[in-house]
Amino acid sequence: MRRIKNILTNNWLIILILIIGGFLRFYRFEEFVTFLGDQGRDAIIIKRILTLEHLPAIGAPTSIGQVYLGPFYYYFIAPWLLIFRFNPVGLAFGVGFFSTLFLIINYLIVKKLFDKKTALISTFLIATSYVLIDLSRFSWNPNLLPLFSFLTIYFLYQALKTNKWYYFAFTGAFLSFSIQLHYLALSLGLPILILFIGYLLKNLKNLKKLIIHYSLLIFNFSLFSLPLLIFDLRHNFLNSKNLITLIQTSSSQKPDFLANLIDTFSYLNFYIFNYKFSQLINIVLLVSIIISFLSYFNRKKDLFYYLHLVFITILLFLSLYSGPKHPHYLGVLYPFYLLLISRYLSFLFNSLFEKTVVLVFLVSFVFLNNQKYSFLYFKGGNQIKHSEKIAQFLKEKINNKPYNIATWPVDFTEDNYLYFLELYGLKPADRQKVEITNQMFVLCNKEPCQVINSPSWNISMFGKAKIVSQWTVDNVKIYKLIHN
Repeated sequence: MRRIKNILTNNWLIILILIIGGFLRFYRFEEFVTFLGDQGRDAIIIKRILTLEHLPAIGAPTSIGQVYLGPFYYYFIAPWLLIFRFNPVGLAFGVGFFSTLFLIINYLIVKKLFDKKTALISTFLIATSYVLIDLSRFSWNPNLLPLFSFLTIYFLYQALKTNKWYYFAFTGAFLSFSIQLHYLALSLGLPILILFIGYLLKNLKNLKKLIIHYSLLIFNFSLFSLPLLIFDLRHNFLNSKNLITLIQTSSSQKPDFLANLIDTFSYLNFYIFNYKFSQLINIVLLVSIIISFLSYFNRKKDLFYYLHLVFITILLFLSLYSGPKHPHYLGVLYPFYLLLISRYLSFLFNSLFEKTVVLVFLVSFVFLNNQKYSFLYFKGGNQIKHSEKIAQFLKEKINNKPYNIATWPVDFTEDNYLYFLELYGLKPADRQKVEITNQMFVLCNKEPCQVINSPSWNISMFGKAKIVSQWTVDNVKIYKLIHN
């Protein structure tokens, strides 16, 4: 008991931060879990993995360009669906678990690399950051990117510092995992390449050993990316062609890179602080970081230099993308930016005034982010219960007969309902194979519901039809169609 008491006494602050971070990630969890089309699609795929119906070699497609990610996320998160007995909340719980684990990992690693003050501040910022809390409260492949990008760079640093083979192996594996979570994790390749080239030039005497270690990194990266590589080979490099087309399309827009850099940094600050700084403030902050980086240029052995280099190179890479900057697009940057901020703050403990400045900053950070903690103040959507309720109603109306299903409008997807229908053993006819049955159910959540003579191919492919029944369940209109 005395030993436990000493541990609690010496670590009470980080324990309190972990409790706060866990609370903000799991409070009223199921009530607020997002379970829409993407989550339903993933749940169906993962359910089929667990039942050995299908073992996919590809992951989810990107929102633009139809470039498929690798399948890592599906297999990594699948055990949680089994643990929760196929309740899809398990997938979200798994993401929340790893997000909370990230707090512990961050504290231990930052404390080891820097000091306890930096570790406490950075863990506190991660624990209370709304954007990271939001990414932890539902299942989606980009949501784990902050953790995996952080570990990728940590293993990279350890590989260059210790020259031990297993850190090179871990770097290759986690780089593959990160890119399979989102293709913007390709931005990690830029600091990795720069640091490896610099390290290689300094250690030419050990060239043979370095080649072996670098080969191990490449081998591990290729090994864990193998399913996607095999898919590409079997489909005439479909994925690679789509990715090249996407890059060419983006580069052909020829955006103003400097403006896009400032824009990307502005969005980063907006998502981190939940406050829109003026253009001038964003420019001043960015220039200050660059000046700080240049001041450490002659001290390349300093870890603070590496942190600046990683942050700035990733930011530059992401600034090549001129499209909309959604919160998850910057997931690879969040841990490094918060760590950079924390390191700056850790220098301000020399006087009472400096400590007060740090305290005011932390309180202000929580105050600004607190405005987005909707789960503290509002009623949740209960999307899983909603999907299950609709599926249970459809189960009775389907009556164990073959059926087609569609939605209106087309961006109102049905996969979250189909997941529960699959659990009931009621798979719909395969739309891609144009399988047509004697009944179709159309779900509509927006008026007017264009069911007959619909511009949607998903509905019109059923052929000439008439409405024989209509119901409203949980604010969703359901139409039953038969052939006319």
